[in-house]
Amino acid sequence: MSDKLRILITGFGPFPGAPYNPTQPLVARLLRLRRPALDDVALSGHIFPVTYKAVDRELPELLAEHRPQALLMFGLASRTPYVRIETRARNAVTTLWPDADHTRVRKGSISGGADAMTFGPHTAKLLRAAVGTGVDARASRDAGSYLCNYLSWRAIEATCGDSGPRLAAFVHVPPLARDGTRQRKGAVHRVTLEGLVDAGEAMLLEIVRLARRPALAND
Repeated sequence: MSDKLRILITGFGPFPGAPYNPTQPLVARLLRLRRPALDDVALSGHIFPVTYKAVDRELPELLAEHRPQALLMFGLASRTPYVRIETRARNAVTTLWPDADHTRVRKGSISGGADAMTFGPHTAKLLRAAVGTGVDARASRDAGSYLCNYLSWRAIEATCGDSGPRLAAFVHVPPLARDGTRQRKGAVHRVTLEGLVDAGEAMLLEIVRLARRPALAND
C-alpha cells in the first residue's frame, strides 16, 4: 500500500426519474485534478449503481482495496437548486420508491439503534470551502431516505471501525443538463458543472488538509 494519503471519491449512476446524474462527470473531473497540494495524494474514484445491494457489496470492497483515510461522496438531489453538504444520515429508508434494480425495501429503517448519525464537525469546514468558490451551498440535516442517505449511513458506520476511513462526507448536487448547465431555468443562483467542479475541488483540498491532521478534534 502506498504511503500517500488516500482519498476515495464516489458518485452515483442514473436512476428512475434521473437518466443523467451529474455526479459522474463531477467525479471524473476531480480525479483528473493536478494541484501541488495533491502531489502526495492517491485519488481513487467509483460510481455506485443506484441499488442497495451495490452499496452493501461495493463499499466494503472499495474500503478494503483502497484503504482510504477519507471518503468524499456525491449524490444528486433532483429537487434542490443548490449544493447541500449533509451533516448527518438518518436511520430511515423509503419503502415507496424502488431502486434502479426495482428493489423495494420492506423496512423503514436501516438498522436498530440511533435515529441518526452525524458526519462530524468537519462538515462546517467543507461548507465554508464550497461557499468560498461562489457556489450556492448550504448545510443540510436531511439526506433523504433513498440511496444517498443509505450510503451516508454505511459510510459513517465505516468511520467507526478501526480500519475504516478517518472521516467521510456526503454532498448533494442539483440536477444539470447534459451540457453542464443548470437544468431549471430562472433560478437566482445558477449552478453549472464548472461551478460544481470548483466547489468539489475546494472541498477535496479541505478534506485532504483535515485527513493529514494527527487528530480530528473539534477545532
